Amino acid sequence: MKDYSFAPAVRLSLFFALAQDSRHFEQFSGLRNHVEAAFWHEACSRLEPEDLAALREILSAAQAKLNGSHRAGHIQIPNREHRAFHLTIFCRLDNPFVTGILEAYWDAYEAVELHRYADYDYLQRVWDYHARILDAMAEGDFERARILFVEHTQLIQSQPRMQSLTRFPASEE
Repeated sequence: MKDYSFAPAVRLSLFFALAQDSRHFEQFSGLRNHVEAAFWHEACSRLEPEDLAALREILSAAQAKLNGSHRAGHIQIPNREHRAFHLTIFCRLDNPFVTGILEAYWDAYEAVELHRYADYDYLQRVWDYHARILDAMAEGDFERARILFVEHTQLIQSQPRMQSLTRFPASEE
């Protein structure tokens, strides 16, 4: 099977849009949410036991970062784990367009610097959702996992960096 990766083209158009106005991230985020929700059941049904084990490892690594030495002021934001968690759910989906959109989303997430800072409580809520999503998937309850995913996507609106992206109108040219 040939590997047709459309992610570079998606990234190029997305980064061009972000260069024009960083608030376009919110629109692309909406597209990503709809794509993930639309392909959710198909993606979950294709996961193998080793994929669920990998998701558990990702979850454990993220929780270790969050719960490690945060009292000493050394909170580690589990950015790589966040990206890996979401992309692993769709790793068996044989659709390069979906994969391209999802990979571009996570690149844009970093480009608008949503990975740089997040409130500790926000991060705890995100990873609590990830744990519940994974539990539902492991039980074969893909619809409950999808509902939890949709709820989880609403959390980004409370992320401080996201609020600053959407607060100001685009400049007039």
